[in-house]
Amino acid sequence: MTLSIGVLGLGSVFSGPYASLITKLEQEGRVRLTAGYDPDPDKRTLAADRFGIDTSADRPEDLIGRDDLDIVLVLTSMNQHGSLARAALEAGKHVLVEKPMSTSLDDAQVLLDAAAVAPGQLVCAPHIVLSPTYREMHRRVRDGEIGDLHLARARYGWSGPWWGRWFYEAGGGALFDLGVYNLTSLCGFFGAVRRVTAMVGTAIPKREINGELVTVRADDNAQITLDFGNARFATITTGFTIQQYRSPAIELYGGTGVLQMLGDDWAPNGFEQWSNDRGSWEVFGERDPNWPWTDGLRHLVESVENSTPTVTRPEHAFHALEVMLAAKRSAEEGRVIDVTSPFPDLDYDTPTRPAGDAHANHDPRTG
Repeated sequence: MTLSIGVLGLGSVFSGPYASLITKLEQEGRVRLTAGYDPDPDKRTLAADRFGIDTSADRPEDLIGRDDLDIVLVLTSMNQHGSLARAALEAGKHVLVEKPMSTSLDDAQVLLDAAAVAPGQLVCAPHIVLSPTYREMHRRVRDGEIGDLHLARARYGWSGPWWGRWFYEAGGGALFDLGVYNLTSLCGFFGAVRRVTAMVGTAIPKREINGELVTVRADDNAQITLDFGNARFATITTGFTIQQYRSPAIELYGGTGVLQMLGDDWAPNGFEQWSNDRGSWEVFGERDPNWPWTDGLRHLVESVENSTPTVTRPEHAFHALEVMLAAKRSAEEGRVIDVTSPFPDLDYDTPTRPAGDAHANHDPRTG
C-alpha cells in the first residue's frame, strides 16, 4: 500500500520537518507526495521544483477534491485549520491537521462531528504523546510508580517568530502555538481539566517581522493554573517572552515520587525519577534522540495500513482547545472558568513505535 499525500500550506513547517519525514516514508514505499497548495506563488514554485509535485491548484478546495489523494496535511495558518480539515474529511480523505485543530470551539465541534462519521481518520497535532519518552513516563504514572499525582509544572517558550505576521494576529498567539504542547502533555497524564484560571496578555506590543515593525494583536505571555479535580493542580508557563531556560519540560509530583521530563515535550531528552523508597534520583537517557515531532504522520500512515485507531484522539485536541479558550476568557474576566469536555484516556495497545527498554543511570547529585 502506497498512500498519496496532498499538502495545504507549503511554508517552513512543511518544507523542513514534515518533508523530511515524508521523504523517509517515501523511501520505505509507504507514501507518495503528490500535490501541494499555498496562496504564495513563490512557495508553490519552490515546492514544485524541489519535490516534483503538482502545485497547480488555484484554491485549497481544488487540492482537497482530487481523487488521487489518500491523505491531506493541513499545515496552514491557525485560523484555517478547522474549516480545511473538515472539508478534507468530508471529501473522504484521511487528515492530519497542525495545532490547534481550530481557533473556535464551535468550529472545532463541527470538525469533531465530521470526524465521527467520516471514512477517513483525523490526527491532530501536537503528536508529543507518541514519543518513547512520553509513553514510558505515562506507563510509570499509570503503574503507580510515583503514587497518586498531586501537582505538576510545565513550561515551553522562546523569544518568538520573526517570519510570519499571523503568529501575532487574531487567532495566533503563544498559547495556541506553544502552550498547547504542555497542555496536551499534562492532560495525557492527569485526564480532563475541570477548571482554569489564568493570566494571559501581550508583554511586547510591537515586533519586528521580516524587517517590518508590526503591532501585536495576540497573546505572547501566559501563566495558567489547571484544576483536574480532587485537589490535583498544575501550572503552565509559556510565551514568546522566554530567551532561554535550563529546567525540565514537565514535572510530575506524586505521593511517593517525582517524574521529570528533560528537554522539551516536543523534543524530549529522557527523564529522571525520584523514589521515596530508593531515596535517590535515577536518570533515564533518551532512547530515540532523533524522534521527530511530526511523528503523527507516520502514526496516521501506520493506522491506515493496519486499519487500527490512532493513539492520538481528536477529542484530546478539542479538550486542549477548550482549555486554552477558557484560559483567555479567565484572563479577560478575572475569574475561574469551568471546562466540560471529556476525552478518552491514552490507549497504547494499538500498534505504534515500541517504547523500548529504559536504561537507568545513577544521578551523582544524590550520592
